[in-house]
Amino acid sequence: MYIMSPDRMALNLDALNDALLSDKKLTKAEKEPAAKWIAGRQGLRFSYAGMPAPTDIEYTEGVRVYTGEPAKPGVTTGHILGEEACRVLIVLNIDDHFVEGALAKATQGMMSKLLLPSGEPNPETMGEYCCGICTVAYWRHLSVGGLQDSKTRLARGMELLKENRKGNGQWKKFPFYYTLLAISEVNTPAAVEEMQYAAPVLERFLKRAEVDDIYEQRRRALAARVLAKI
Repeated sequence: MYIMSPDRMALNLDALNDALLSDKKLTKAEKEPAAKWIAGRQGLRFSYAGMPAPTDIEYTEGVRVYTGEPAKPGVTTGHILGEEACRVLIVLNIDDHFVEGALAKATQGMMSKLLLPSGEPNPETMGEYCCGICTVAYWRHLSVGGLQDSKTRLARGMELLKENRKGNGQWKKFPFYYTLLAISEVNTPAAVEEMQYAAPVLERFLKRAEVDDIYEQRRRALAARVLAKI
C-alpha cells in the first residue's frame, strides 16, 4: 500500500508521511515492506553520502518535497530524499537486520559530511547544510534523533532560523511550509517561538478559499496543526 511506485521514491515517502501525520497505526505488514524497499536503495546510483538514493528519473527531473516546494534535479534531490528516507526509516522503527544495516551505513555516510578530518563536529554544519531547502531536510532528519548531536544541531538550526526572519512571518532562504513541517516536530521553546512568528501568515492562509490540490491540502492540515500547538 505504501510503495506506490518503483520509479518515485518521493511518492512513496509522501504516502508514508501522510499515514504517519494522520496518526494512523501502521501494521508490521504495512511498515516492513516499505522500510525494506527504502533500505534497498541505500548506496545505489545517485545516492548522496550513502543514503537511500532517488530513482534515475527523480535525479534527472527533480522532485517536490512533501509540502510542495520544488527541489532542483541532481545533488539537491539526492540529498533531500536521502535525509527524508533516513527519517522515515527511523520513525518506522523496523526490527530487521537489513533495514538497520542500511540505516547505519547511511548515517555513517552523512556523518562523514558533517565532521572535520579530525572527527570533531564541523562548526559550519552544526545548524545548517548547503542551501535553505537542504537545511530543512537535514532538520527533518535531526528532529527524529538521526545523526550525532541531533539536539545540539537542531538548537543551532533554530537560532539560525530566527536570524533569518524577514519580519513578515516568513524567513529568508528557507521554504515556508517545508520549514514549518520541520519545526512542528521540534519540541523546544525556540521552535515554538518561530511557529508563533509565522502564525499570522497561517491564519490568513486558512481564511482563503480552498483549492483542490494535494499540496494545498497538506499545507492546510499543517497550518491547523501548527496553530493548535501554539
